[in-house]
Amino acid sequence: MRSLDSSNYITIFGVKVSTLNIEETVEHLLSDNTNHSPIIREDLNAFKVCLKEKNNAISEALESADIVNADGMSVVYAAKLLKGLKIPRVTGCDLFTRLLSESHCRKKSVFLLGAKEDVLKELVRKLEEQYSNKLITGYRNGYFQKSDWNTIIEEINTSNADLLFIGTPSPQKEEFLNYAKTEIKRRIVIMGVGGSFDVLSGKINRAPLWMQHYGFEWLFRLVQEPKRMWKRYLTTNSKFLVLLLQEKCKLNRSK
Repeated sequence: MRSLDSSNYITIFGVKVSTLNIEETVEHLLSDNTNHSPIIREDLNAFKVCLKEKNNAISEALESADIVNADGMSVVYAAKLLKGLKIPRVTGCDLFTRLLSESHCRKKSVFLLGAKEDVLKELVRKLEEQYSNKLITGYRNGYFQKSDWNTIIEEINTSNADLLFIGTPSPQKEEFLNYAKTEIKRRIVIMGVGGSFDVLSGKINRAPLWMQHYGFEWLFRLVQEPKRMWKRYLTTNSKFLVLLLQEKCKLNRSK
């Protein structure tokens, strides 16, 4: 796969973040058929900016990815503050939806890995109803151990899927992704999609568009799941602001 050239990314928080919009990202991932190894798409948001500082799996995934999109508005705002550039936000959920549609149109197949069994089966049912029963060539829920990795890789290879979507939390997602990219010896797009399986299956609702646009999706999620999310957002948002100020100071000192 052709790597992004320097005109198509900026470096912030030590990560090369793509400046391609969602349409360009889809083409970048699907159009090149000459590559014979896995193609990795990663994303960056405030949570990952903070987590990569202490988690090697996330750092490795971001560093080795073929393309990293700004998933959170926090990263979009950071790019504006640090580099003076407005970069497009390409969320995992939006890109996942577009890639499903494009896969159907281009007669490509997908493997779904993640979520609870009932959520996953409902998602498969909806996608087969919306597209065709040829789109999903394999799926497995997200409740697995490291000892299951080889079996899962075997299932993915047997499915001959063109795209692998991983709907498990970080850093479990990145740990498996890093392993899969070394064990799968063929072209396959590998992409983490976070909680998108829950959204597309109808289990949870996504924030209204205006909240997405202004970067308030975290608030919507907090209202939906206050017990699970309050601590994460309190610590993450605070740490992200500290890291952002540190990054700004580094840039000022280098001028």
